Amino acid sequence: MNFELISFRFHFEAVEPIYFGAGKAGNIVRGAFGIHFREMAEQLGQPELFERIFQPAIEEQAELTEKLEGRAPSGLGDLPRPFVFRAGHLDGRTIGRGQGFHFDLHLFDTRDPAIDAFTGAFARVAEAGFGANRSKAALRSTDHRAVQLSLMPRRGHVGGVRVRFVTPTEMKSDGRLVAEPEFPILISRIRDRVSTLRALYGPGPLALDFRAFSERASSIAITRCEIERSPVARRSSRTGQTHPIGGFLGEVDYEGDLSEFVPYLEAARWTGVGRHTVWGNGAIEIEALA
Repeated sequence: MNFELISFRFHFEAVEPIYFGAGKAGNIVRGAFGIHFREMAEQLGQPELFERIFQPAIEEQAELTEKLEGRAPSGLGDLPRPFVFRAGHLDGRTIGRGQGFHFDLHLFDTRDPAIDAFTGAFARVAEAGFGANRSKAALRSTDHRAVQLSLMPRRGHVGGVRVRFVTPTEMKSDGRLVAEPEFPILISRIRDRVSTLRALYGPGPLALDFRAFSERASSIAITRCEIERSPVARRSSRTGQTHPIGGFLGEVDYEGDLSEFVPYLEAARWTGVGRHTVWGNGAIEIEALA
């Protein structure tokens, strides 16, 4: 089994000083993208691109459940967007006039990567300006590459991993926020997200015994947990309402037979895990422990 995506990197030069508020870079980028991607798709004569990429319509629950072969994640009230931003490295930074900066976009709908539409949209974003002050920039170049990840178990024994939650991560279990990312909860949310993205935008849901997968994950234990909560909120430019998009940050060490689970953890580096992933939340890094 594989998981595929297109990785974009957009390179800019600041025409004016640009300030990305702490915890706000992903929200700034995503908000501007929505406006200008619609305009670019219409200019290219492909208005359906906006609906497909930015506002995929929710299907009837029965139809969605059938597509996911009865494995729709609990609490799924809307289709996940087929992209996430990676702009967390810009949080709290001021980019001086003439300085370069970049951010990434991971696209999970690989049928038509719409490279011209993405490039054109971000050229317009830069010209219109970033953030509340509409500080202008210039798009200098765009890189993109296809990424194919194997979800097959790693060869050899992997007895421990360290997971770094590098952007705020928020997960729920039994309707309540998770205070500590116990491994069965973490890996189940990752598995469900990967399977849903594959079903909606790729070759189909995971061919996997979900119950047995979860049972095996229950043997993985936390040996170190150093996390703290990050209270971040975003204001919707459309409704004017403020929504919390925070979560926990830090490191957690897990111990057990992780060979089967490492590919899913690596996939989550690209997809994110938990809530608000489209803004860049739930980004993780992993490190094998001796």
